Amino acid sequence: MHIHSSAQPLVQAKTDILLVFFPENPKAGKSLPEAVSFFLREFEKTKQFSGKKGEAIWVHRPKGLQSEWLLLFGLGNISKIDETTLIARIGHGIRVSLSKKRPAVAIGFHDVKVPPASLVNLTGIAAHHAAYQFDQYKPEPGTKPAFEPKITIHGGRVASPLKEINAIGDAISYAKNIANQPPNVITPATLAKEAVTLGKKFKLSVAVWDEQRLKKEGFGGILAVGNGSENSPRFIRIDYRGGRSGAAPVCVVGKAITFDSGGISIKPSDRMDEMKFDKCGGVAVLGILRAVATLKLKINVTGLIASAENLPSSTAYRPGDLVKNLSGKYIEVLNTDAEGRIVLSDALTYASRLKPRAIVDLATLTGACIVALGSEAAGLMGNDARLIAQLEKAAEHSGERLWQLPLYTEFHDKVKSDIGFVKNTAGREGGTSTAATFLNAFVEDSIPWAHLDIAGTAWTTKEESHRAKGATGFGVGVVVEWLRGLR
Repeated sequence: MHIHSSAQPLVQAKTDILLVFFPENPKAGKSLPEAVSFFLREFEKTKQFSGKKGEAIWVHRPKGLQSEWLLLFGLGNISKIDETTLIARIGHGIRVSLSKKRPAVAIGFHDVKVPPASLVNLTGIAAHHAAYQFDQYKPEPGTKPAFEPKITIHGGRVASPLKEINAIGDAISYAKNIANQPPNVITPATLAKEAVTLGKKFKLSVAVWDEQRLKKEGFGGILAVGNGSENSPRFIRIDYRGGRSGAAPVCVVGKAITFDSGGISIKPSDRMDEMKFDKCGGVAVLGILRAVATLKLKINVTGLIASAENLPSSTAYRPGDLVKNLSGKYIEVLNTDAEGRIVLSDALTYASRLKPRAIVDLATLTGACIVALGSEAAGLMGNDARLIAQLEKAAEHSGERLWQLPLYTEFHDKVKSDIGFVKNTAGREGGTSTAATFLNAFVEDSIPWAHLDIAGTAWTTKEESHRAKGATGFGVGVVVEWLRGLR
């Protein structure tokens, strides 16, 4: 699905549905076609519409307009909300409009005091989320009529930003499609094949480490976590070279546990099916590289994905084991369900050897982050204040919230091992920060590094008003926005 723009007045929009958004307590004004103002005044008189959040009024074949339907939709009080909430409210309206099963939707706004460029950007991202459905395995898919939404934003020519929005929106939907696949479809090997396919399509260089190469080169962390499964692990490197030849790349690193049972430290059965989403960090890296290649950014980017399946078996790694990772240092295993940081220790060690200008990793790493931030924001931690500030700014523009959590010196003491270099869990207290501190131990101090814990934001367990149940594609938008700002 692609978003289009038009400088036509709303009254001239030939469309199936004309969707007009209003803030709370709207007043008819000159920016509205008289036909829309008429209905707005009538509904105000009868107290049917006041622009409250989620309020919707349909008008069939409205006089004076060239649309089959007119939909007046309320955004509520928008004076104190942020970009994430505005995306959700706009997306809600778009989903309501798409419920009519009409492909063409024209969108306009009245008295919404948001800079036009930001409003277009947020509307484009909202539309991509609202239109997305994962129905690949639904019964009789061939009998359903094709329904490809065509969404046009009215009120000025914004073709250039829309090109960027569509590239990012397509990348988010692509990431969702892979993340939503069940674990018997996406294994470490098939994820690697997907990366190779992506590379061929977008002219990216892709290298894959299979089990033999991982053993030969000493990727002990990834091998340990994947040792309990017959689906052997993979390490994936994807290179995009849009910058100066020889210039240091930015490294984007992702955790991709294609299914996480917890291993020997097995999880409760309740909601274990959701652990197919433990690959979302690595899948986000695929989406990021797709967007970067589409946008032809003038920088060098290297994507690294550490992928394994964490299952219990007679060959699985155990609590009490010592694992020698790529750095040659030993990790004391106290809980096999704290596996993400172990595979990432190899990936971050490898990334540091590339001497990049910065490293950003994405991982569904800790349940503690969900306790701290719920599903409303991802945790942000790192060793470089400038990088943290850049990501926070990118989060504001992308509508993907980040919230900084600390990496105090005391956390470093908590992850020290009595018999090795570090231990893979420091207990419940400060669990998100201690997990990030573990990762920090495998990043060279001179390299700016940031960690995004997306455990609470990578998927949603229920159908929401503005988007479908399942993977959210979180991380693609904010990291691409950050990369777009680099020179």
